[in-house]
Amino acid sequence: MSDDGTKALSVIGFIGSVFSPWYRWSGRREPQNHCCINVATYGPGGRFTMTDRGRSALRQSNDTLTVGPSRIHWTGTQLIVEVNEVSAPPVVSPVKGRIVLTPAGMTDVEVALTEEGSHIWRPFSPTARIDVDLTQGHRWQGHGYFDANFGTAALEADFRFWTWGRYPVADGAACFYDAIRKDGSRLEIGLHVTSDGRARMIEPPPPARFARSGWFVERHTPADPGTKPRQVMSMLDAPFYSRSMVETTVFGQKTVGVHEALDLRRFSWPLLMPMLAVRVPRRAKWRFGN
Repeated sequence: MSDDGTKALSVIGFIGSVFSPWYRWSGRREPQNHCCINVATYGPGGRFTMTDRGRSALRQSNDTLTVGPSRIHWTGTQLIVEVNEVSAPPVVSPVKGRIVLTPAGMTDVEVALTEEGSHIWRPFSPTARIDVDLTQGHRWQGHGYFDANFGTAALEADFRFWTWGRYPVADGAACFYDAIRKDGSRLEIGLHVTSDGRARMIEPPPPARFARSGWFVERHTPADPGTKPRQVMSMLDAPFYSRSMVETTVFGQKTVGVHEALDLRRFSWPLLMPMLAVRVPRRAKWRFGN
């Protein structure tokens, strides 16, 4: 999120592109054949890029993930994203540039989201600075977040619905997961991480509902009793998924952070896949230059 709150950005590197219809239609047998670096910018000049690429586009090393023309590189102190993508309809245009994320501190936290460990969350750095230099006028600085998820099963196989939020607080950041698993059990996680990376589990404030998304996805996020969260900016609004800037109050502090709500029941609808294919083109072949 930009320091002035007018722009935002998300970058996700996928091996096994979770939300790709092409990966789902393939039976999800070969994750390396459905990889992607998804870059989305929000605010004026916002663009969405998510190209499903084949195995020939994937290169991996201990510190670098390359997918076709874009790559994510860890220097030991910074995460550098080199972007060279094309945005999806309705506005098709090149999205190019560089993003540098500098963590304030790194954690070694690893959280199993299911009892059998089929989904793992790694919040590497909930507090970071970010410097964005992309096309469409996205040249700004702000505060950022760096994590990873790993899974051995489809999300809709283990979950019905989940929400996630990351909120800056005076002494670092608070992160929350609230999910209903497929068997009906509930996952409620609160994590506080100081700016220098010291982490501890916390009891989340009670969930408070706020307005549904444009596609009527249900939304709630932790809030101190007597306060009501509100959306500050809609970032991504899909039939099964909402990402937005949300203002809430936690532990007596008013804060604006990024919130996500994911309805896996809707994501299971077969008719949704052709809709997604318009926004997620498939490019099976790629050749790296010398």
